[in-house]
Amino acid sequence: MTLTADLYFSFRSPYSYLAIGRYREMVETYDLDISLRTVWPIAIRDPDILFTGNPAAPRYIFMDSFRVAQMLDIPFRWPRPDPVVQDMSTRAIAEDQPYIYRIVRLGQAASRRAKGLAFAYEASKLIFSGEVDDWHEGDHLAGAARRAGLDFAELEAEVESDAETLDAEIAANQEALEAAGHWGVPTLVFDGEPFFGQDRIELAVWRMKQKGLTARG
Repeated sequence: MTLTADLYFSFRSPYSYLAIGRYREMVETYDLDISLRTVWPIAIRDPDILFTGNPAAPRYIFMDSFRVAQMLDIPFRWPRPDPVVQDMSTRAIAEDQPYIYRIVRLGQAASRRAKGLAFAYEASKLIFSGEVDDWHEGDHLAGAARRAGLDFAELEAEVESDAETLDAEIAANQEALEAAGHWGVPTLVFDGEPFFGQDRIELAVWRMKQKGLTARG
């Protein structure tokens, strides 16, 4: 029996990037279907939180994400450009956000086609791996879509024509995440139980095996 789970994912989250390859490996290894559910990063969803939290948090996230990447041997560099336009010295969020709305809507459009996990894997590599600069330009995203088995022109057209509905679906994803008992990403929700963080993947597999998870083939 194929088990199912939902993965709540942000294209600005380094931890989402550091986890996505292992989630993709899970569905290749086990009789498991993971649906990607994109959410807005906190800087877009609720920027006021950025100004009330501990100022040490961004420094810790930078340091920790780099060492996790080193431990897991995953290529990592802070994005160029950052998907969210933000002044890192003041944490102020720019009013104009040309990157994050596009990439999150593309991810949601991919999820509509049951290709969200594959697209998130390919696109987040572009954003965080350091293999390319200006991930948003040229044919970089088109290549990511192609590798995920998607028609990029079709996705782009949908993002342009159906942005309002896509945004409503993204907002509903956030509500579903909070209803499941968490608020952050990456969070895998299986059988109503949230597993938050890239360091809870093995715990999620353990729980799934209790519920009958089996290897493919």
